[in-house]
Amino acid sequence: MAEQYDLVVLGSGPGGYVAAIRGAQLGMQVAVIERAELGGICLNWGCIPTKALLKSGQILNDIQAAEKFGIHIEGTAQPNFEAIITRSREVAARMSKGIEYLFKKNNITVIQGEGKLKDTHTLTATNEKGEITDIQAKNIILATGARARELPGLAIDGKKIIGYRQALTLPKLPESLLVIGSGAIGTELAFFYNSMGVKVTIVEFLPNVVPLEDEDVSKQLARELKKRKIEVMLSSSVTKVDIFGNLCRVTIDTPKGTVEREAEIVLSAVGIAANIENIGLETIGIKTEKGKIVVDEYYHTNIQNIYAIGDIIDTPALAHVASAEAITCVEKIAGQSPVPVDYNNIPSAVYTTPEVASVGLTEKAVQDKGIEYRIGKFPFTASGKATAVSHNEGFVKLIFDKQTDKLLGAHLIGYNVTEMIAELVVSKKLNGTAKDLIKSIHPHPTMSEAIMEAAAAAHDEVIHL
Repeated sequence: MAEQYDLVVLGSGPGGYVAAIRGAQLGMQVAVIERAELGGICLNWGCIPTKALLKSGQILNDIQAAEKFGIHIEGTAQPNFEAIITRSREVAARMSKGIEYLFKKNNITVIQGEGKLKDTHTLTATNEKGEITDIQAKNIILATGARARELPGLAIDGKKIIGYRQALTLPKLPESLLVIGSGAIGTELAFFYNSMGVKVTIVEFLPNVVPLEDEDVSKQLARELKKRKIEVMLSSSVTKVDIFGNLCRVTIDTPKGTVEREAEIVLSAVGIAANIENIGLETIGIKTEKGKIVVDEYYHTNIQNIYAIGDIIDTPALAHVASAEAITCVEKIAGQSPVPVDYNNIPSAVYTTPEVASVGLTEKAVQDKGIEYRIGKFPFTASGKATAVSHNEGFVKLIFDKQTDKLLGAHLIGYNVTEMIAELVVSKKLNGTAKDLIKSIHPHPTMSEAIMEAAAAAHDEVIHL
């Protein structure tokens, strides 16, 4: 007889494991089916290990800049690439073990194997030996995440043309790297490899790097890339990659014509594709559209007791979004009345140097909506803390409704700004105004004072500029 649970979650990434834990907290008997490491892509091959790599790069850069802080270091600092990769994998493994601990603490059953829907209340899990287990559930949450998307005619071979997974575990440091795509994954890995001394080129199809960000932020980041001698080719597309021995010859269409670049490795970072194949959607008739599962505001599919969250639905493909969706979904299953996720107040973070963080509308989006607005902008060159730590690149840009003074959007680029954006998320959620931010005393000296000053600038009250 099949095992029976109140809730079975397919996938253990930031959506899946959070759903499982919240379900257990609410008194459900919960099981999770996972084919690989607990924690999914984010903990094992995304968010966490990339931050470990980036930290190594930042430390190396800081050591190389030690003289300007009055610190003399004999010799030249050199990266131990193998040790850096090893540390990154150890950090990922530690976080995965943490999920295992949380599952045990909350009495959540983990079933290793490939999960698949059999009918509306039954899943199968096939383990490495080919053994199949039936699992019955009152409710099912699909949280199978996504994988790297491949460009037509540019298949990832894992050696010369790689995706983000291979970029985290290269056996040796390449001399050159060409990155296709300048979203968060592409730019973060470009910064890491550049910090290791690799010659890096970025090819972006759209007119700006990090194209989802405010244009002022994109332009500032492009300047920072140039300072680091990273070549950026905008409004350009890779049409062909030929491999000759140890090199890739890349053909690129640019606004000025077709050019070629050579690189030891090509990293394809052109987005993701949802993992909705081979999980039984067709078997029970779950509706999909444009490669995503269709759900309502509480993540019901068209099958009453089956839900979907995270990268497999048409919402921002971010770990923190999947986690928020998980909590809302499970609380609804438990009979509570959770407030639906507000997709107009989702923070974004890119961990380059300097970092990028944003929430709400860009200036162009505000213009397109025909909203009268005012902008407050404060550069970190005028910040005492930024100058003291020698990270005064970037700015805070805040956009307010001219009629109501409410915050419409916040766009930050600078040192540690990913830790600052939450203040603006909360402000926006509480319908905060520029005046609220101006009158909220910020500690001195901090980077966060730039938020208060940017708000003041919107009312021509800025002090330190």
